Amino acid sequence: MDSLPSAPRTLPDALRIDPADQVAVALRPIGAGETITVGDAALAIRDSVERGHKIALRPIAAGEQVKRYGWPIGTATQPIEAGAHVHSHNLRTNLRAEEPYSYTGNPGAQAPYPGDWSFQGYIRADGSVGTRNQIWVIPTVGCVARTADRIAAQAARRHAGRIDDVLAFAHPLGCSQLGDDLDGTAQLLASLACNPNAGGVLLIGLGCEENQLGALLDRLPKHRRARIRSVGAQISADEYAEAATAIDELVEIAAQDRRETVGIGALRLGLKCGGSDGFSGLTANPLIGRAADVVTGAGGQAILTEIPEMFGAERILMNRAADEAVFDATVAMINRFKRYFLDHGEPISENPSPGNVAGGITTLEEKSLGAVQKGGHAHVTDVLAYGERLRRAGLTLLEAPGNDAVSTTAMAAAGATLTLFSTGRGTPLGSPVPTMKLATNHDLAARKPGWIDFDAGLVLDEGIDAATHALMTRICAIASGEPARNEVNNERDIAIWKRGVTL
Repeated sequence: MDSLPSAPRTLPDALRIDPADQVAVALRPIGAGETITVGDAALAIRDSVERGHKIALRPIAAGEQVKRYGWPIGTATQPIEAGAHVHSHNLRTNLRAEEPYSYTGNPGAQAPYPGDWSFQGYIRADGSVGTRNQIWVIPTVGCVARTADRIAAQAARRHAGRIDDVLAFAHPLGCSQLGDDLDGTAQLLASLACNPNAGGVLLIGLGCEENQLGALLDRLPKHRRARIRSVGAQISADEYAEAATAIDELVEIAAQDRRETVGIGALRLGLKCGGSDGFSGLTANPLIGRAADVVTGAGGQAILTEIPEMFGAERILMNRAADEAVFDATVAMINRFKRYFLDHGEPISENPSPGNVAGGITTLEEKSLGAVQKGGHAHVTDVLAYGERLRRAGLTLLEAPGNDAVSTTAMAAAGATLTLFSTGRGTPLGSPVPTMKLATNHDLAARKPGWIDFDAGLVLDEGIDAATHALMTRICAIASGEPARNEVNNERDIAIWKRGVTL
């Protein structure tokens, strides 16, 4: 975000992001009756305003569009005086149903971001690069989820020190599903089994489930088969012994892998936010956007998902579509997701969450305009359906909901080998891959050091350039093997997007 300081400066009381904005964001709690300076102007504060919340910089008429980030975030529902608190009591969303969009043309070549970054990764047979060398145990169905857990725990103890870890990813699905819902589960699990962080994968099935083990194996590419083993629990005389033998074989293969120096363009970066607050769009999300620019500018791949949290900001991404086919695919995905809400009788603006609102976010447009900054300035080069895997360098849009567990799992299945996760409220949640938590503010980073990998409050203290350098240093260390906090805490779960009926 170009309006952020590039070098250290004295922090103001409130920050106006774009010259077109009628509001500023409070950087500290401000009491009624105080006079503060925003830019070069003095402003008398009428209402007490919490940190991260918005203050009117001038009178705003009822019915007037209110802007933050230079884009509308809603409409004033009543006259708002200068210095007044702008929030849910006097601002409403403008979002409606599906919309028409117009292609504006190819954005041209993406300029590489300056810098020479590298990490130590595991080069796989298909040319992808893992940041970990683990054995993953994936059940086809929830009935053998606990079996998978026990198999992985026993193998992890048996092979400690030979590879990075043995992990199981339990889930409750795979049975009592039909049609597209079943296909989504099967495709997600098959794609997860292809993640470069898995040096080997054991698929364990029950036998009678809809998500049949044989059909799941058929979804895997040929180059991956040498590092896949499978066990059918119902037909095995001893599934634990058979699984142990299979994992032993996989460990013998994976233990030969060694880290090698690769450029940052080999990284596959997942981009995520959760528990957002009014600072998310000021610090952590634009900082993640800088990291996405570094990676994609070097020829790498970044993944942006949480499609409902693009509503109101989708045109920013559409304007960066690499060509008309990508533009059309983006429009189709956005409108399809809006229709998904409407067909279930829900408004498309049923967001932000109560925690987001408490942190200063008023409408979904405001949340979305902050959220899409995680994509930086990278060109949108591809659009993937849920469960599909990465195909192109650049910024990929991936179909998945905003739910933290579902969306981080979808990015891992798409091929993300490290995920950047911004949070203003805090969350311990992790995904199958290293999930770096960026606190949007110093307070959260100080209160929850066991959750947080990086304090993005540095952006306001030292500038976006210094913060980018510090974050890239941390990314390269974690990509090279230093554990992220989710790994230290063993927070590495999956969740599957269930969209159909249950038998």
